[in-house]
Amino acid sequence: MIKRKLQEVILSHLHKGKIVLLLGPRQAGKTTLVREIVKLAGLSTLWMNGDETDVRDLLSDTTSTRLKAIIGNHQLMVIDEAQRISNIGITLKLIVDNIQDVQVIATGSSALELANQITEPLTGRKYEYFLYPVSFVEMVNQTNILEEKRLLEHRLVYGYYPEVVTKQGEEQELLRMLSESYLYKDLFVWKDIKKPALLEKLLQALAFQLGNEVSFRELGEIVGVDNQTVERYVDLLEKAFVIFRLGSLSRNLRNEIKKSKKFYFYDNGIRNAIIRNFNPITLRQDKRALWENFLIAERLKVNHYNRRWVNCWFWRTHAQQEIDYIEEYAGQLYAYEFKWSPQKRVHFSKSFLKAYPESTIKVINIDTFMDFIM
Repeated sequence: MIKRKLQEVILSHLHKGKIVLLLGPRQAGKTTLVREIVKLAGLSTLWMNGDETDVRDLLSDTTSTRLKAIIGNHQLMVIDEAQRISNIGITLKLIVDNIQDVQVIATGSSALELANQITEPLTGRKYEYFLYPVSFVEMVNQTNILEEKRLLEHRLVYGYYPEVVTKQGEEQELLRMLSESYLYKDLFVWKDIKKPALLEKLLQALAFQLGNEVSFRELGEIVGVDNQTVERYVDLLEKAFVIFRLGSLSRNLRNEIKKSKKFYFYDNGIRNAIIRNFNPITLRQDKRALWENFLIAERLKVNHYNRRWVNCWFWRTHAQQEIDYIEEYAGQLYAYEFKWSPQKRVHFSKSFLKAYPESTIKVINIDTFMDFIM
């Protein structure tokens, strides 16, 4: 089993009077991680799966008295796939407020209903974590840094889903299954998804736009629907943890792009499965986009797992001056340009340097990327 960065973090936050909420994409390894935490914690555990009808009946619209009877003398209660349970936030609030001797860990593969049901009822009552697909750092700890560097081009194509990483030779088949059905299971049972084929067309359009600014109007023209429908479906894809957005920085210059956005995939392998392209890096026209997606997704992981809260953007002007990625941390701006080749010369925009003179600027390439994502 690949040891996850969140393992020790979650273990250290047990029995502190709060729910532990673990979110993340389907098949990212949430259940496996929680099983390992249960084993290491050595506590009497009640495991309940929200996919099961009788579990949903037990935990939906219940009372604290009934919950005490269900939990009994167990010290730890795990509610897997909690997003399937109606009003789960109220149920969890009843447990944390009325049953003092039990620790609850709840997992969810979608923010579609889970976030809405939990955020308000559990204000001040939860530790919330996000489990990404396996990270570069986690694989370095599993094998070694030389091995992961050697496998970098392979990872850019096939990504870091746990089963994809551990079952060599089956990557394409596993990614096809994930991208064609399982990853979107929560979406297909959601009331707003009436046209699964439209969802797939939209995802393909987003995949081909990787690393580029995206217009809902242009996406609508590609897939044949109105802007509002595109925006609603994109929002659902974000809540299902398939894609995430990066907005544009706009503070000091009149000609900065103000409301633009880019979309990235949490995993390169899923993106490549959606466009059905598993060609090696040496044969691809989208190498730069894959490199950019990889770096930004890995940066998200390292920031989250180290509990480093940052604002992040890209930057571009109407005159086509641009910077790939910017972070704001502790009041300081850090600007990054992504290049695959160390021989590629980079000239940072003079307009940006003049507008943001206190910024730190760096070039991230194949020789320098490890500091950025570790």
